[in-house]
Amino acid sequence: MTTTQAAPRTQATATQEEPAVRMRGLVKRYGDRAVVDGLDLDVARGEVFALLGPNGAGKTTTIEILEGVRKRDGGEVRVLGVDPARAGRVWRARIGVVSQGEGAAQEISVREMLEHFSGYHATPRPTTELIAAVGLEDKAGTRVSRLSGGSVAASRSHWASRAGRSSSSSTSRRPAWTRSRAGSSGS
Repeated sequence: MTTTQAAPRTQATATQEEPAVRMRGLVKRYGDRAVVDGLDLDVARGEVFALLGPNGAGKTTTIEILEGVRKRDGGEVRVLGVDPARAGRVWRARIGVVSQGEGAAQEISVREMLEHFSGYHATPRPTTELIAAVGLEDKAGTRVSRLSGGSVAASRSHWASRAGRSSSSSTSRRPAWTRSRAGSSGS
């Protein structure tokens, strides 16, 4: 069994103290229907956060607004200190996004999947380095569809968040289970 120690914490700066995600009064409407209606939310840096709710509650819409791929109708949003609606390439290289759809990704190898996600970053890390970081050296040539569900879930989040080089605190090696919190979006 391997144990992982928390990464040493660096001295806090104003930027590091700012939440990774901050939303105030987020609103998104489709016609007359508000699918997100006045959502306020802070997610601290290094925190694992789950957005839970029934179908149609606005979870995917909220995440797409955080990614900068969907426009909001109201409110303020900051991710890593930047408004996603106005974010550029430098900001996009700092975030990791994994689509909820699986599609053809099931038929490619672990190496091919990793090379795909690395391509989203301006300065990608070497594929072999990333495969080692997620502990899948012996599965590099294996189709994603043949991995266990846990391996796929853990690997996808690592692939997205670690595919690019970054000096931000989001690349901490602290285990994800050391701190978590759940919430839901308003409708």
